[in-house]
Amino acid sequence: MTNKALRRWAPAVALLAAGTLGLTACGSSGGSGSGSGSGGSDADAVQSALTKGGDITVWAWEPTLKQVVADFQTKYPKVHVKLVNAGTGNDQYTALQNAVQAGKGVPDVAQIEYYALSQFALGKSVTDLSSYGAKGLAKTYSPGPWNSVNVNGGVYGLPMDSGPMALFYNKKVFDKYKLPVPTTWDQYLDDARKLHQADPKAYITSDTGDAGMTTSLIWQAGGKPYKVDGTKVSVDFAGDAGTASYTKVWQQLVSEHLLSPVPGWSDQWYKGLGDGTIATLATGAWMPANFSSGVKDASGDWRVAPLPQWQSGQSASAENGGSSLAVMQASGNKALAYAFLQYANQGAGVQTRVKGGAFPATTADLNSQAFLDTPFPYFGGQQANKIFSESAKNVLPGWSYLPYQVYANSVFNDTVGKAYVSSTSLTDGLKAWQDQSVSYGKQQGFSVG
Repeated sequence: MTNKALRRWAPAVALLAAGTLGLTACGSSGGSGSGSGSGGSDADAVQSALTKGGDITVWAWEPTLKQVVADFQTKYPKVHVKLVNAGTGNDQYTALQNAVQAGKGVPDVAQIEYYALSQFALGKSVTDLSSYGAKGLAKTYSPGPWNSVNVNGGVYGLPMDSGPMALFYNKKVFDKYKLPVPTTWDQYLDDARKLHQADPKAYITSDTGDAGMTTSLIWQAGGKPYKVDGTKVSVDFAGDAGTASYTKVWQQLVSEHLLSPVPGWSDQWYKGLGDGTIATLATGAWMPANFSSGVKDASGDWRVAPLPQWQSGQSASAENGGSSLAVMQASGNKALAYAFLQYANQGAGVQTRVKGGAFPATTADLNSQAFLDTPFPYFGGQQANKIFSESAKNVLPGWSYLPYQVYANSVFNDTVGKAYVSSTSLTDGLKAWQDQSVSYGKQQGFSVG
C-alpha cells in the first residue's frame, strides 16, 4: 500500500539514486502516440488505440487495480493488461530503474508515489502527458495531488489517490481520561502529558522517526524547506519558519518521552492501536482500510477529527502519501497506456477503487454527496469523508519535494532519526539531513543553494 511504502524507507536505493540526472529512457519508443506529436494527434491516437487493441504491462502494488484491470478488459476486449506487482515503493523503483538502464523489460505504466515522481520526470524516464490533453484536467483533481504530478511545466502522471491528513483518535481512551480532542498541536502536547501521566504505558502516538510524517507536518505548518526550479535546488530546514513550528512542539514530545517507541507498521504497533496504548495517529485519508483490516478488535473505539493546527483558528492541512500512474518513456504503446490511465484515474475505474477502499484525488468524487454521507461503521458510523474532503481543500499550496527525495528519505534515520535515540536535537538532526541532501545533490549535478 502507498502508506506503507511512504513509512518504510528501504535502504536499497543506490541504483535509483545513482546518476539521478542520467535517468534516460531506453528501449522502444515507437508505437501509437509517442507523446512527441501535436496535442490533437496524440489525443486522437488514444481512441484509435482502444479500438485497435493491444497489450500493455502495468507495474503497481495497489490492490484495487486488480478489479480495475478486469473491468477495463471487459469494456475493451481487444486490450490485454498484464498487472505486475514488482514490489512496493522503493523496491519497485529499484527494479524499474534496473529495467530502464538495461533497455528492456520496462513496463508501459508504473505506479509512482508523488514524492518520487519528479526524480523520474527529470531523468526523462516517464512521459510528459501534455500532448494527450492532460493539462486540461487540472480542475478534475484536488490541488495537492495535481501539483505533485506537475513538474517543470509538464504533466508526468495522473493522480491515482490522495492523502489529505486528519487526526485519528481513540475516543474510548480520550473519554476515559477526559482529554479534549486537540484542535492545536500545543493542546495535543498537553494531552500527551496528561495521558502518559495517567497511564505510563499509554502514549499519544508512536513515532521513532519518519521522513514522510516529518515533512508532512512541516508542510502543514507552512514550511517550504525545499525549493526546486528544474535542476536548481535549495534545501533549508534551518531557516524555515514552518520547520521551527514543528520542532518546537515535537522536540518536547521527544524529550519528555511522550512518544511510543514502537515502530510503525509493526505487529506491536497494530497491537498498540488496538489496546489503547497508542491513542492517536496523524496521517492520510487512506488509513481507514488499514484500521478495519489490522485493528479489528477496536472497531467503534476510534474517530476522525481535523488535523490540529500550529496556530489557533487556522484550518491548514497537508498531504501524506498518495501515488500517480505514469506512462514510461520506453513504452511501445503510449496511447493505449494513457487510455488505461484515463480509465483508472479519471473514468469508471475511480469508483471501482473507491468502493475497494481507496481515497480519491478527483474533485467530483470528493464533493459527491453520496461519498460525503458514507458512514464508517468502524468509526461508530461517523461520516469521516466529510473531514477528509475538507482537509483536501485545505492542503497548503507551494510544497515541493526534492528531485532526489527517494535518496534523501533513505538517510533520514541516519540524521534526524538520531534525535529519537540520543541527545541530538531535532533541529540538529534536520540540519544534518539538510547537509547530506545538499552534498548529494551537488554530487549528482544539481545546482544546490
